[in-house]
Amino acid sequence: MKILVVSRYKEKYPSRQAPFVTEQAEAVRALGHEIEYYLVKGSYIKQYFALRKKIKEYKPDIIHAHYGLTAIIAELQSLVPVVTTFHNGETHRWYVNLVSSLCSKLANHVIYVAPHIRQKLYFKARNYSIIPCGISLDECFVMDKAEARKELNWDANKKYILFGGAFYNLRKNYPLLRGAVELLAGHNDWKPIEWGEQLGNIACIEMWKRTRRECMLMMNACDVFALPTKNEGSPQALKEAMAVNCPCVATDVSDIKYMLGDLPGHYILANKKGTPSDWGGDESSVAEMAEALKKALAFEGRTSGRERLVEIHYTNELIAKKLVGIYESLISK
Repeated sequence: MKILVVSRYKEKYPSRQAPFVTEQAEAVRALGHEIEYYLVKGSYIKQYFALRKKIKEYKPDIIHAHYGLTAIIAELQSLVPVVTTFHNGETHRWYVNLVSSLCSKLANHVIYVAPHIRQKLYFKARNYSIIPCGISLDECFVMDKAEARKELNWDANKKYILFGGAFYNLRKNYPLLRGAVELLAGHNDWKPIEWGEQLGNIACIEMWKRTRRECMLMMNACDVFALPTKNEGSPQALKEAMAVNCPCVATDVSDIKYMLGDLPGHYILANKKGTPSDWGGDESSVAEMAEALKKALAFEGRTSGRERLVEIHYTNELIAKKLVGIYESLISK
């Protein structure tokens, strides 16, 4: 089977597209199928005609488009069936939601990486599946915490909390984590350190502008992975932290609660909004976050997060098989 993957051009990544798109497609290739990429950059009108030319040259059996707006040019052609994956960003602005919703009606099959994305779109696809992007267990290597710290030159006696994003990213909600650490330490005399900042014996490290290997090393080396996020699609960084058996603290949003399950070493911060699309806190949330961090930092050893990911089919190898099944059903029609 020949599959053309259509996605956004993103300069910051080595593959020039989001890594989870590449990794998912390569998992399908590993099953014996042919993969070609088409990256959308610049004028949508020009890209539409360029894509039609690409289709006629490559002659794919199926197109898999990622993101609602990017999928427009794929869905307007009628030469090849289209599967479109929605990743959550389509729901943030009303006009993007509107256009993406309309596009979802044109796709032959729509994939939502989490259930709340379908709920938030103005128009819902009839033919759809809920399939998160998975992670590659081969890429997420497990190593001894002490060895990882030695390679990173981290202090063996400090407590390290790895924040699942950049400090400046308001959606990832670092102020909540920072406030909780201040509460745990009993004061707020922060000082900057390499890759983050430190308060007393606790260092908060941001996961930003790092290579895949550096991120994996930090997940193996840290005491806790923290993701106090306000909204998500289906967070890849949390899956990767689970894959290296790192204790995790995260807000109850999207599919995070299901993902973490009730495993020892996993702690969930209550959502006062009660909606899976957006996390909401109140005046007690900082104290609740501090209590979750306290438990996570006191947790002995590592978790069984890697086994959990296999159990719930959140690995690329298992997800690729589901995608192939969808592709084949559309082609047969």
